[in-house]
Formats: sequence, structure tokens, C-alpha cells
Amino acid sequence: MNDNEQQAIKVRLDKWLWAARFYKTRAISKEMINGGKVHYNGQRTKSSKFAEVGATIKLRQGHDEKEIVIKQLSEYRQKGSIAQTLYEETPQSIAKRATYAEQRRLNILNNPAPEQKPDKKQRRQIMRFKAS
Repeated sequence: MNDNEQQAIKVRLDKWLWAARFYKTRAISKEMINGGKVHYNGQRTKSSKFAEVGATIKLRQGHDEKEIVIKQLSEYRQKGSIAQTLYEETPQSIAKRATYAEQRRLNILNNPAPEQKPDKKQRRQIMRFKAS
């Protein structure tokens, strides 16, 4: 596709997020946009907004928050390798996600889950401790 064809295509934001494989279905994509989890050029948006090349999108997926720039438009869901060419994640976003992942990993190491469930006596002690 050349640049003229790229400019002629109008793709809804929910459809583009689905085609770029950020969300499994268009319904989930629309729900995330309407729920305020997706920001288009720094502002909340509607799912009917048309995506543009060069626009910045900030979205949340689970614990991660990504900031991406649209490189190409597509209204069809294709292979993952092709979908990755539709956008580029900003270096700041990559660094931020790495630090948060490391923090989550360290928190798990510092607060490990107990090896086993507490028995009846230990549960009573826990209840007494919480009550006082």
C-alpha cells in the first residue's frame, strides 16, 4: 500500500486496536475505549474516532500501560507479525514497563506466599491478632 492509499483509508479506533491485536475482539476493544483505558493523543476518546497515522495511543493491558504510535492503518485482523508493523512502542514506554515488571517481580520475592494453609489453631491465632 502506498501513502495515498494509506491516507484514503478511514479506520475506526476500536477496529484498528482489534486489527493490531491489542484486544481479542472488537467488543472488548470498544469496551476498553469507552471505559477510559485508551487515550488518543492524550485525551479520552470514543470508539468511533478515526485512527490516523502518527497519532499517539496510550492503553492499558492488565498491569502494563503502553504508549504507541500508529505507523500504518488496517481494518483487517492479520497474522501477529503483520500486526506488529502497524505500530511502534515508544522507548519511554518500553523502559517504564520494564521497571514496573521488575518492581512486581521483587515484590513477589519480598512477600512470598506461605508454603501451606494455616491449620485450625493458626487460624484462631490470626483471628485473635486481627481482633486486637
